[in-house]
Amino acid sequence: MIVRLSGMAIAAVLVATVAFAQGTGVDVSKAKLRTPSALTEQAPATYKAKFDTSKGAFVIEVHRDWAPKGADRFYNLVKNGFFDDARFFRVVPDFMVQFGIHGDPAIQKNWANANIQDDPKSQSNKKGFVTFATRGPNTRTTQVFVNFKDNSFLDGQGFTPFGQVVSGMEIVEHINSQYGEKPNQGSIQSEGNAYLNKDFPKLDFVKKATIEK
Repeated sequence: MIVRLSGMAIAAVLVATVAFAQGTGVDVSKAKLRTPSALTEQAPATYKAKFDTSKGAFVIEVHRDWAPKGADRFYNLVKNGFFDDARFFRVVPDFMVQFGIHGDPAIQKNWANANIQDDPKSQSNKKGFVTFATRGPNTRTTQVFVNFKDNSFLDGQGFTPFGQVVSGMEIVEHINSQYGEKPNQGSIQSEGNAYLNKDFPKLDFVKKATIEK
């Protein structure tokens, strides 16, 4: 039998989880990230997310009317620290840079199938525009990419931009690309940063991502 929890029930579970974590000394932010179904706050109509990285800082401005579901998911991920210490694991010159797999497999496994529905196409994948990666229809989870150039050929494949880099694009363009597409996503999912630090130690990474006030 499948038991479906109401929004209030999910919130109560999250409160109990956080309270337990506080009482046991577990990192509260990590405890919250283990419950994707509770992190569904609606994002503001427009907001900015600052990414402090090993290469420097850049800012993404998100427009909810471009892609409401994508904007909401990205807002919750940034606000709750999901991207902190995440590696830029796929960097393809003259195409895009991709990130968004959590460095702790115990957290990442909870998001593997936490899919959100597709958003209707609104914007094009132009240079500096930010889009969720996808494995097919309605499979967006946590991975995002920044376009290095006009990649409008992606528009008809379900890749819907939700934001744009408005500051620090030169930082994004200089993220280390020496490993290209060599990091194995399956290994990242199962082993996290331990795998990446061992086999690809020079990957650039997000130090901290925050919603700008």
